[in-house]
Amino acid sequence: MALAALTMDEAGKAALKAEVIAARRYWAPFHEGLLQHDPAFLEAYLAFLHGPWRSGALPAKVREFVYIAADLSCAHLYERGARRHMEFALAAGATPAEILQVIELTSALGTWTARQGLAMLGEEVARAGRQPPLPVAAEHLAALRQRFEPLLGEWPAEVDTLLSVAPAYVEAYLLFLTSPRRTGPLERKVVEFIGLAVAASPATLYEPGMRFHIRRALAEGAAREELAEVLQLAGAISIHSCSIGVPALMSLLEAPD
Repeated sequence: MALAALTMDEAGKAALKAEVIAARRYWAPFHEGLLQHDPAFLEAYLAFLHGPWRSGALPAKVREFVYIAADLSCAHLYERGARRHMEFALAAGATPAEILQVIELTSALGTWTARQGLAMLGEEVARAGRQPPLPVAAEHLAALRQRFEPLLGEWPAEVDTLLSVAPAYVEAYLLFLTSPRRTGPLERKVVEFIGLAVAASPATLYEPGMRFHIRRALAEGAAREELAEVLQLAGAISIHSCSIGVPALMSLLEAPD
């Protein structure tokens, strides 16, 4: 069984391969499969992936942080890509402590699920009239806000509802969410870039999180061009459908009948 290769002469393929290697710094099985069977798509992929790099809005290591976050998002977990971009980040001058903070921030951002889900639970239980909300002590809420709001920049509107559903959980949730913001070396706007990368990746597409991190990044002095580049970079993980799917197809086609 074989695919019909789309037209490109061998010289053109060699030039395209050299361009991919120069731009991406590696050559993968999916690149080879596309080069042999659909080189036009490989050209389009390269242009799509490197559009944001041409803007120069972000330092090279920050671009790699965005890729690491999108790859390690709990909705994606693409270990091979994350490791490669960690290597590239180190080569671009990143420190291990910076990369560790990216990993920790990405992990903490997975808590959007619990935050939104518990808030919905509180709303639906109240709507159903099944159980009255648990009482929320004003002093406790004020203490939490004083402790955590400076780290978040904005106080989550859902906290009151969370306290009425799972009061013992809220402080632990806020501590986990904010811990990487307190302890790592990244500047505050870069912390928000990581949050935006996770929320905006094709594996997540969480609009409230995207808006939250855009607002916070702007408040921390980020430029429109920087945020636009984060969004473009985060979208690049869509190519992983090819990096996994094309080699799988090739192996099937190469298998003996």
